[in-house]
Amino acid sequence: MTFTPDEHSRIIEMAWEDRTPFEAIEHQFGLPEKAVVSLMQSSLKPSSFRLWRKRVSGRQTKHLRLRPSSVSRGYCPTQYKHR
Repeated sequence: MTFTPDEHSRIIEMAWEDRTPFEAIEHQFGLPEKAVVSLMQSSLKPSSFRLWRKRVSGRQTKHLRLRPSSVSRGYCPTQYKHR
């Protein structure tokens, strides 16, 4: 798939966010989890990719089926504060 630079940037941003599940990325951009991992690997420096993989591996909020019912949105209330 081909994405605009803005879409590409948004996918990377969503992948880094703790509360944004892979299913949300797939719903919005049509990329399943494996494709997101490949995109991240090709877009990030090797050390950044390793940090990201370590961060998301096993993280419950990155998968809807593992997500606790107390997490009801894809972002933290303080994430998008106006500056």
